[in-house]
Parts: sequence; structure tokens; C-alpha cells
Amino acid sequence: HFDAQTMEIHHSKHHQTYVNNANALLESSPELAELAAQGCPGSFLTKLSQVPADKLTAARNNVGGHANHTFFWKNLKKGTTLQGALKDAIVRDFGSVEAFQAEFEKAAATRFGSGWAWLVLQENGKLAVVSTANQDSPLMGKDIAGCEGYPLIA
Repeated sequence: HFDAQTMEIHHSKHHQTYVNNANALLESSPELAELAAQGCPGSFLTKLSQVPADKLTAARNNVGGHANHTFFWKNLKKGTTLQGALKDAIVRDFGSVEAFQAEFEKAAATRFGSGWAWLVLQENGKLAVVSTANQDSPLMGKDIAGCEGYPLIA
């Protein structure tokens, strides 16, 4: 349950700081700007291994924060019903929608400090619930984020 004021502050202040810091990083680093120009922020996150070590933390935190929050805002909807292929895949891989919900809620509730719970599609075609710390994303890969997969829900 979210209240409007919290979401407004989170969007206009918190998320905006990630955008501003990511833009400043790209403006000060032509090689990163070129890498970022090759796709969306999520695509950039898959290429963190190409980011120079002295810029990695700033890229990871700020581009990660921007990409994660952008994805989150797009997920927020009222009055939706889980159905179709996604529901079928959840039942297939978790046994029931309720079992998925319990696992997702546990991943979110047990993440110490700041972080994210995700429903991801793995390379093997199965769904999984994973959690990342801070502004990490499964798109960053196992070596950086500790998990991997294509995000479907955050």
C-alpha cells in the first residue's frame, strides 16, 4: 500500500537524483556515453563489465537506480488481474499463484536494507524469484548482482 505523497517524493526527488547523477556521469565520460547510446538503461546494465573500474560504482548505482525505478513505475497498476501466459507460467513454475506471491513477498521482506524483489525469466525458460541489493538488477548478471534473468515484475 502506497500513499500519493510518498510516491511523489520518491519519483520527483529520489529517482530524479539517479537520473541527474547518471546524466552527469555520461556527460563527463565519452566512452560511457557511447556505451549508453547503444540502447536503453537496461541494456547498459548488461554491459557493466565494459565500464572502467573507476566509474563502475557510479554507473552501477545511478544507472541501476534509474533503470530499476523506471521499471517499477511501469509496473504500478490498479485493478489488474493476473491471467494468460504469465499466470500459466507462474502456476507451472511455482505450483500456484499463492505460492509465487509468498515467495515474492519473502524475497522482498527478507532483503536487508535497501533492495529489490524480482520475478525473472531465466535463460532456461523458467521463472524465478530473486532479490538484489541497493540499485542492482538481475540484468547486471550473477557476477555483479548475485543473480540473473530478464525482469518481469519488481
